Amino acid sequence: MGARRWLDAAVISGLLQALLFHLATSQSFIGVNYGTIADNLPPPASTANLLKSTSIGKVRLYEPQPDLVAALAGSNISILLGVPNGDVPNLASSPAAASAWAAANIPTTVPVSAISVGNELLNSGDPTLAPQLLPAMQNLLAALPAGSTTKARISSQHLYVRIAVISTVHSMAVLSSSDPPSSGAFHADLAGSLDPVLDFLKQNGAPFMINPYPYFAYASDTRPETLAFCLFQPNPGRVDAGSGLTYTNMFDAQLDAIRAALDAKGYSGVDIVIAETGWPYKGDADEGGATVDNARAYNGNLVAHLKSQVGTPRTPGKSVDTYLFALYDEDLKGGPESERSFGLYRTDLTANYDIGLAAAPGTAAPATVTPVTVQNTPQPSRGMTPTGYCVTAAGVPGTTQGQQVPQTSSCYIPAGAVSRRADAAVRRLDYQDS
Repeated sequence: MGARRWLDAAVISGLLQALLFHLATSQSFIGVNYGTIADNLPPPASTANLLKSTSIGKVRLYEPQPDLVAALAGSNISILLGVPNGDVPNLASSPAAASAWAAANIPTTVPVSAISVGNELLNSGDPTLAPQLLPAMQNLLAALPAGSTTKARISSQHLYVRIAVISTVHSMAVLSSSDPPSSGAFHADLAGSLDPVLDFLKQNGAPFMINPYPYFAYASDTRPETLAFCLFQPNPGRVDAGSGLTYTNMFDAQLDAIRAALDAKGYSGVDIVIAETGWPYKGDADEGGATVDNARAYNGNLVAHLKSQVGTPRTPGKSVDTYLFALYDEDLKGGPESERSFGLYRTDLTANYDIGLAAAPGTAAPATVTPVTVQNTPQPSRGMTPTGYCVTAAGVPGTTQGQQVPQTSSCYIPAGAVSRRADAAVRRLDYQDS
């Protein structure tokens, strides 16, 4: 671990100023998901060099990845560290178990922006997990090193500010309503599990993390105007009759539906983090929206939208931390072809398509990225990848695993489509076109 010491207040202030300058001059609000359900991923050092050659400022890990973390040391790339759903019962069982997990898995050589306890746990289909979520979060928060959420630290030869918060990631299935965005509301049946978590987030200054996917909304409504709305392309806009606001893209509509749901329950001060969003570049014959052109348009226009910091109609001028899904394809996933085709990069380290993520000149020393021969060792699974559905207001929360939601709207994905992301859709936005 090496010798460490806490810095005095003046140095901390200077570090925070430097961090704010870094945030202002980089795309620190743009991150990427590093999925590992694959047997052909590049070595961690090659992946780290690839990330260093981009303007990506954050990486989401679904479980601890010590080799990749070690390779990212000194890069200023922060980590959103995931606790697999399967580890939640252990963390909830006792403070000692959470302390042991923290000691073994929380990195000390890279900034940790947040720790997410579980992924889409409340809609995982395992009813035993929901009551264990809050105790796991509480125990893990208590296990963080004293001052780790507020102080700067010297670690090895690299100086960084470590700001770790505890949260959890949800699917869009926690919403009972999202159409129009101003009607956003959480499933009442989830209140017993969700409300205490929301209180925890508010009390500890942690964000609400969620996985919206406009792709699934388009898959349920393949009109050309819906595609343009989902891809940030020119369209007439859609007026929310409840708020009078006009929406020109699905991402903002989904984000504001989440914001409305939080505001309605009194959590206007809780920020939102988009933990996953993306668009597949390839699909089966019946997946017409899964094309390279559409993936490039969605992800590229999303990046441009985030860079502009224009915000949403409900929260103008406020950008949101967003993690693109995903860095690589995951070839061991089941389900339709699209499930294995979300990667921004191929495993030989070349881009599937360009969305403007190259590091800007002068912002960092470019890393040398050399195509590599991929390894053939399967990566550890991040646990359950529940079958998901495009859950509507009629959907039953917490029962998506292995069950078929009735087709009560056009936003529907059949039970055979195993997807961790299918819950990320919202109902087709049929509110008034302007």
